Amino acid sequence: MGTAESAIGRFTDALREQNRDIWDRSVSHRFVRELFDGSIDDGVLAGYLVQDYRFIDSFLVLLGSAVASADALAPRLRLARFIGEIAGEENTYFLRAFDALGVTEEQRREIPDTAPTTAFTALFREAAETREYAAILAVLLVAEWLYLDWASRAPKPLPENFVHADWITLHDYPEFRQIVAFLRAELDRVGPARSAIAEDFFARAVAIELAFFDAAYQHPVDGARR
Repeated sequence: MGTAESAIGRFTDALREQNRDIWDRSVSHRFVRELFDGSIDDGVLAGYLVQDYRFIDSFLVLLGSAVASADALAPRLRLARFIGEIAGEENTYFLRAFDALGVTEEQRREIPDTAPTTAFTALFREAAETREYAAILAVLLVAEWLYLDWASRAPKPLPENFVHADWITLHDYPEFRQIVAFLRAELDRVGPARSAIAEDFFARAVAIELAFFDAAYQHPVDGARR
């Protein structure tokens, strides 16, 4: 792809189309449907959150690499603000959710990583180590855009339980939409010149997202409570 525009639109639209089947299976996953109606098993949700919380360290490494590899001050400043957002409200949600679900610090520490968690952590660090802005953006974009896509489909009203509702709203509010728009615009700008590496990292990230949802049902946390 030689320009940011393809036959179907933007470069990022083309990336999603190349992975449409897995993308759609992710955003309509059983986990998402049960989160929306509040019926998700507490052990499944607890296991999912334990695993997701482990991404914060590697995700911050990835964001730091994005700051370092960006080609201008403006995107560096925006990415730096995003680092602060990840370290703030989202971290607070996890701690409140673990308390509400009865997940102990010992469980959070001792439950082993699932295969998708290991794969995602490795992908974050691999992308960071490339120092390739397009590769880093591709992984960041999947991690945020795919979640905005499913969260934006949530019916109203949201579930009464904050553990369900807040996980939805954390991925569909104005500032989150703005960061997704920013990441898309950046990858539209730099991706066409580095299309092969962007396509590779984007596709692998989408595949792991689907596996991560599947793994939540394979590794529930025993003893989590409603």
